[in-house]
Amino acid sequence: MLLNVTEPYFMSLSADTMTLSDSRLALLHQWLGSLSRHDIHSGSIRPASSDASFRRYFRIDSAHGSYIAMDAPPEKEKVEPFIHVAEIFGQCGVCVPEVIEKNVEQGFLLLSDLGSTTYLQQLNEANAHDMYLDAIDSLVRIQMSSVPGVLPEYDRTLLLNELKLFPEWYVQKHLGVELSEKQAAALQKIFDLILANNLAQPQVYVHRDYHSRNLMAMESGNPGILDFQDAVFGPITYDLASLLRDAYIVWDEERVLDWAIRYWERARKAGLPVNPDIDMFYRDFEFMGLQRHLKVLGIFARLYHRDGKDAYLNDLPVVMEYTYKTALRYPELAPLAQLLTQLLQKEVQVGYTF
Repeated sequence: MLLNVTEPYFMSLSADTMTLSDSRLALLHQWLGSLSRHDIHSGSIRPASSDASFRRYFRIDSAHGSYIAMDAPPEKEKVEPFIHVAEIFGQCGVCVPEVIEKNVEQGFLLLSDLGSTTYLQQLNEANAHDMYLDAIDSLVRIQMSSVPGVLPEYDRTLLLNELKLFPEWYVQKHLGVELSEKQAAALQKIFDLILANNLAQPQVYVHRDYHSRNLMAMESGNPGILDFQDAVFGPITYDLASLLRDAYIVWDEERVLDWAIRYWERARKAGLPVNPDIDMFYRDFEFMGLQRHLKVLGIFARLYHRDGKDAYLNDLPVVMEYTYKTALRYPELAPLAQLLTQLLQKEVQVGYTF
């Protein structure tokens, strides 16, 4: 049963994002005008999507069909990682945008268009099983191609820095709670426990945001995969946790377990080094998801308080529910469950802006 669906925030671009008079867009127009061999209709440019970063995407028409133009201000975002990972994932045999033209200095890319229908927009009770199996098959193909040293390592420092977003931005900034020394020490012990599990897992290519907003529903080659520029070499269950414990669409536990087992079966058949014990594998999956959920709570709070993007507050309850349920399931996570109980009482007082 589908429990909850949130609207895709990136499809509701702000007036500032959509304006056709800003200086970056003028530069983009100029660059596109120089690409005469593609017969681009410059007057057809319109917003395609935006995300939590400073990148913007525009759809444009040409004599050969539509393209996507990426605008990544060089002082804020780099296009080189996108180009690098697009090549790596493309060689894995999955569907990613082709980089047709690039202007690294100005931060512009011309990409093939994978359409405008995300998984989030198309998923329903009737099609979910087949669509998730497609996503799982693509994930296995990416992981099978993993080679150390090609992508940055998802090491302890990076994983811990992500966890620290939770006390800094969610607890302190969003809820206005100052943890006592005892609470902070207990939370650090929980972080150590989570990281010990995460770092002990086999390492593979990790997309880092493999979920319903970044997967495109395709008639062939499903799914199209976007937003992979932050890919790393890290824990094997990370992307599965992103996919099945999605902040934007929630499925009942029985269905999540079924999909997790189907991934595990496919991964073992493909020779991937998942834990051979299904119960221990699922524990790895849950502990990896816990790291991600704590991070996401911090990121969503930061997007609101620092960047003024309040739509992400709508997704906090779903992520907190994932976090709390996982903490309750494992005795060693009892101190986290106790802290979350206290924070949830504070959350009710703070409320949400929706």
